[in-house]
Amino acid sequence: MTRLFSRLLMVAAVFLLLSACSNSGSETAGKENKDEKMLVIGVDDKFAPMGFRDEQNEIVGFDIDYARAAAEKMGEKVKFQPIDWATKESELSSGRIDLIWNGYTITDERKKKVLFTKPYLKNAQVIVTKADSKITKINDLEGKVVGLQSLSSASDALNANPIKSKIKSVTEFSDNVMALTDLRSGRLDAVVIDEVVADYYMSKEKGSFKVLEESLAPEEYGVGVKKGNEELLEKLQKALDEMNEDGTAAKISKKWFGEDKVLKQ
Repeated sequence: MTRLFSRLLMVAAVFLLLSACSNSGSETAGKENKDEKMLVIGVDDKFAPMGFRDEQNEIVGFDIDYARAAAEKMGEKVKFQPIDWATKESELSSGRIDLIWNGYTITDERKKKVLFTKPYLKNAQVIVTKADSKITKINDLEGKVVGLQSLSSASDALNANPIKSKIKSVTEFSDNVMALTDLRSGRLDAVVIDEVVADYYMSKEKGSFKVLEESLAPEEYGVGVKKGNEELLEKLQKALDEMNEDGTAAKISKKWFGEDKVLKQ
């Protein structure tokens, strides 16, 4: 009995030792994965063609490719984090994301909250209606129901135009897809939206919508960085400048827009 008991103790000891080694390895691997530094980019995953989900539910788009290329030049790994666009600045200031990068319009008001890279793409806020709508100019919005994405530059552009006081009502949506869906169904008379987004949907749904010749406001896109993080801003801007110089930016732009639209500064 004594020898048997001793052997059992030895087997148990070996088992515990192997188990401890296995757990230690797992904990180390887990810690390495957890501590692995990634550049977290906040995106609106329904903002085609800048950042959106494809048929495989993967996040794709111009800004996605653009950000990946910049991260590669920076020697960083990147993670795209879908966020509520209405809380984008809060997500950035809290540290839950490192960058706002998804058709993010540079405005004086936003400059008070975030640091911006140099502008990399021109845009404008335009008015989209159904193809058979009798609305042909901005003043025709008088007495009409207009939709737009909440807390977007579309809202700023509409508020700055005199027509705002003559509109019957403004309906705000969490994303542009929902706004266009309501326009298609007749619940809205018009939608104020980014020109690049309007162009994308016009190409996908030919004959469904039209864009008025008059636009509300020209604007430019930039990447938002947390206030106080000048080091990241400088590193990112250096990467973007290199992408302009070596043709990487132009290649990405031609893939998504059919031409080189990236601003060179």
